[in-house]
Amino acid sequence: MTAAEMLASDFATLPDLIRAHATEQGDKVALAEAGGELDYASLDALIDRIAAALQRDGVTQGQAVAIVASASIDYAAVFLGALRAGCLATPIAPSGTPESIVAMIADCAAPITFVDMDAATALAGQHIPGKLVRLKSLGNWLAPEGATPAPVTIRPEDGFNIIYSSGTTGTPKGIVQSHTMRWAHIHRNEAAGFATAVTMIATPLYSNTTLVSFLPTLGWGGTVVLMKKFDARGYLTLAERHRATHTMLVPVQYQRLMALPDFDRFDLSSFRFKTCTSAPFSAALKADILARWPGLLVEYYGMTEGGGTCLLVANGFPDKLHTVGRPVEGHDIRLIDDDGNEVPQGEMGEVVGRSPAMMTGYFGRSEATAAAEWHDAEGNRYIRHGDVGRFDEDGFLTLLDRKKDLIISGGFNIYPTDLEAVLSQHPAVADCSVIGVPSEAWGETPVGFYVAHTGFDASIAEILDWTNGQLGKTQRLSALHAIDELPRSAIGKVLKRTLREQLA
Repeated sequence: MTAAEMLASDFATLPDLIRAHATEQGDKVALAEAGGELDYASLDALIDRIAAALQRDGVTQGQAVAIVASASIDYAAVFLGALRAGCLATPIAPSGTPESIVAMIADCAAPITFVDMDAATALAGQHIPGKLVRLKSLGNWLAPEGATPAPVTIRPEDGFNIIYSSGTTGTPKGIVQSHTMRWAHIHRNEAAGFATAVTMIATPLYSNTTLVSFLPTLGWGGTVVLMKKFDARGYLTLAERHRATHTMLVPVQYQRLMALPDFDRFDLSSFRFKTCTSAPFSAALKADILARWPGLLVEYYGMTEGGGTCLLVANGFPDKLHTVGRPVEGHDIRLIDDDGNEVPQGEMGEVVGRSPAMMTGYFGRSEATAAAEWHDAEGNRYIRHGDVGRFDEDGFLTLLDRKKDLIISGGFNIYPTDLEAVLSQHPAVADCSVIGVPSEAWGETPVGFYVAHTGFDASIAEILDWTNGQLGKTQRLSALHAIDELPRSAIGKVLKRTLREQLA
């Protein structure tokens, strides 16, 4: 079957699509990075050798294959090789603490973990469950040239990947996404022009934000340009050199790009499709991008867990830049009250969504899965987004607040309870809370409050340094404040809104 026939069908797998592209356009560049590039024929052969080596090492279909590394061609190939072997690709953030990384590897029961040099150094001395393979030595581990894996049958409902919602010291939750869900991400993007795309990837490959751009590009036969680490001027230089057409960036990256004094000197005329997700995206920043950066600007609102997705084509609706757009075709988004009843149009409610692209559940956590779901009167399953919003008369969704206290900093999810669990361990801390506050640099940043133990002498700076020393780079508190008593409701819940007001 040709790639075109697969893409027109009801279901196809990404490994099969890459095989078809290798047959039909083998010399086209599939992956590029600062140090080189790989065409589709070479990529297809490489992922065959990876899948065959996984099978040789006893890794079986349905098992997780963990990857802890920065973005690279080898990383991408291991991800795809795991899929060809019928395994669940499990990318883990290297920015987490060594303990949290090990906890996630253990949680998904990965029999093999791939690491780059930085991750290997960070994990030195840790007991890693299963086998450890360094990407630097990938060539020594691979099956011989020309090797092919034993074929596996992949069903739509089979697991594609596990994305961890929190690379933290708290209990991690692995979000299992099926081949059906990822097929929906590829298939629904026909109009986006990924078949002829040169897609800039400047966010980590362990982020779902990245994958919803990375996977359709390869599925449709485009070219992916990988950046190991984002920097604004380097991004623009690379985009200009490769004549980039597509990109997915988080708001803080757009902010840093647009703030460069010489942004306008770069030739970005090749861009056709720019997308944004993962964090609040201000109307003013959207307007600036529309004015100075060619091509469509599309904002997606959704969750790693799936649920419903909203889409705002900013170019077509300049008067709706304060919204996150309307539900995409085939996605059902509703608003409910605290009792689980739908609210009338125009009223505020908690966002729940249903679509073909929904997680199977949290890996090994049926109770957490059930808590994330809502069912309508007919029994249809929806995912709770944790946000509060309102639909306007044109069907555009405006987000008003978070029902949950998730903090999104630089496009990454930070869970206050995980930070509070660490802060509370300091012997000088009797009670504590963490909130998210606006940040020009990161969109949001975590700030802590604590009530001191009487008779224990420790400065705010000492407690802050100790706490941040226990946290991953993306989690660290930007500030800490001593407080006599945390504001609480009549039933004992900390009133975080009051903390935000006091800080303001």
